[in-house]
Amino acid sequence: MHRLAAFWESSVGKKAVMAVTGIVGVLFVIGHMVGNLQVFQGAERLNAYGHLLHGPLNELIWGARVVLLVAVVLHMVAAWQLTMRSRAARPVPYAVRTPQVSTLASRTLRWGGVLLLAFLVYHLLDLTIGAVNPAFEEGNVYGNLLGSLQRPLIAVFYIVAMGALALHLYHGAWSSLRTLGVAPESPSPLKRRVAVAIAVIVAVGFAVVPVAVILGIVR
Repeated sequence: MHRLAAFWESSVGKKAVMAVTGIVGVLFVIGHMVGNLQVFQGAERLNAYGHLLHGPLNELIWGARVVLLVAVVLHMVAAWQLTMRSRAARPVPYAVRTPQVSTLASRTLRWGGVLLLAFLVYHLLDLTIGAVNPAFEEGNVYGNLLGSLQRPLIAVFYIVAMGALALHLYHGAWSSLRTLGVAPESPSPLKRRVAVAIAVIVAVGFAVVPVAVILGIVR
């Protein structure tokens, strides 16, 4: 326990925790995206998928939820503490700061994380609990999805959040592998093909659903 506490207290340990929990998050969003895309197969298919998750696989899903919740909390706490340490190390910011190798994704990572947290809370209230979805009906996954995304402002909010997710994944997928020593040093650190592929595929895979609802393709 002492070694575990010492590991957590170190900046290297916190970065490693962020890397591992980030990978957990990446795997979750990929799986969630694949499930969401079943909306294009119709109401029966998507509702059957929802019933499967909350029926025979309910215990497994609750286990996954616990793991995901722990990962999200550890990720946020580690990110916050690392930010505070960075600010404490340099209480007076640079007068002029010119980015060298940083990207838009890395420079907006914290604000993007806040937006994604707000989106996650709203998403749960919208399609899991139904507190902010006037069309919510228990067990009607397809109807709940349409009832939510047929509201233009909500659909736009979902799409904007997916933009933030793309930036977060782009930086996170790459930095997680670098932190864990999986990705080797590169003479071209801005060429992150795998990170780009993950970010684009996941963000587009999610965003295509509200777009399809707005355009009337899914109805």
